[in-house]
Amino acid sequence: MKSDSDYSLMAKGIVERIGLDKGILTHKVNGRSNYEVEMPIENHTVGIKHVLNILVDPIHGVLNSLQDIQAVGHRVAHGGEFFSESKLIDSDVIEKIEKLCELAPLHNPANLLGIRAIETLLPGMKQVAVFDTSFHQTMPNYAYMYPLPYEYYKKYKIRRYGFHGTSHQFVAKKGCLLTGLDYNTSKIITCHLGNGGSITSIKNGKSIDTSMGFTPLEGIIMGTRCGDIDPGIITFIQEREGLSASEMNKILNKKSGFLGVFGKSSDARDIEDAAAKGDERANLALNILYYRVLKYIGAYTAVMNGVDLIIFTGGIGENDPHLREMVGLRLKYMGLEFDVDSNKNARGRDVIISKPGSKVKMAAVTTNEELVIARDTMAIVS
Repeated sequence: MKSDSDYSLMAKGIVERIGLDKGILTHKVNGRSNYEVEMPIENHTVGIKHVLNILVDPIHGVLNSLQDIQAVGHRVAHGGEFFSESKLIDSDVIEKIEKLCELAPLHNPANLLGIRAIETLLPGMKQVAVFDTSFHQTMPNYAYMYPLPYEYYKKYKIRRYGFHGTSHQFVAKKGCLLTGLDYNTSKIITCHLGNGGSITSIKNGKSIDTSMGFTPLEGIIMGTRCGDIDPGIITFIQEREGLSASEMNKILNKKSGFLGVFGKSSDARDIEDAAAKGDERANLALNILYYRVLKYIGAYTAVMNGVDLIIFTGGIGENDPHLREMVGLRLKYMGLEFDVDSNKNARGRDVIISKPGSKVKMAAVTTNEELVIARDTMAIVS
């Protein structure tokens, strides 16, 4: 990282199956074959130690020594009301991330393990936390508050937080550069659609509403998450099935969404293949997604009193031309002239998919949350 626009990706990778008998480290360097090795990876500290070792490996590495590393950036799922921007990690930041583990029990504890692993392996290294919720801290209170007894907000901080903030902000700025709009004076709707998905309305550079809420469960249909449902369904099923709260939570988060409706897979690619062969439940799952995306776009256009740019991103948003077409052709009423031909060639690329002269612009934009983390880390430690 030399600046926000002057940088090069030296290596990327992932450590999987931590704590299981056979862990997997995958290391990718441009111009070389992928390096993958199976080994026991007892915990996150061991996993990150293997990452550091491979980065300086004489054959597969890209660094001369660990002294080449100037800072480490971490994605942290939940920043609550504490963090409206990325922060240099110190004891106070760690303490607040710990407090927020109650709101993100699956993510924040794992994020802390990564932070502490670096503290152990690279003592004194500057670390930066980039929060998934920060961008949405500009929502007005009437957008983020739930109409529940106010005491639950005071006691437990129950409110809408929103997620995918790094992606929504990144693609909104990138989409404005692509289409020639001013990010700080435009009305933008960003659709981050993947195994997890959310939609955000951005007015004059600020998030004013987003579909995910207190947890990532709210909003559109996702891979295994149900999205918006009548809360009464939860107690109805619990009582009749004799389920505990944790069992019901597992159904809503792990067994619903595409998987629940289609029944065979949570992967949109499998569902599209089945739909093309006439599977009715696969078609139903896709139509629920198209319908809910349309509903949110309509709602967010209303709350912003118009829209200048609609963006699709994420694994599904970037790679599914059929979804973009199903949505784009249904927005003629707002002055959007959808370009069917441009859309067909937009898989995994940054492409304007509305016709020249369209009152409302639409684009497919590739996201890069790792780049956002790198930029924020560089800016803060500099």
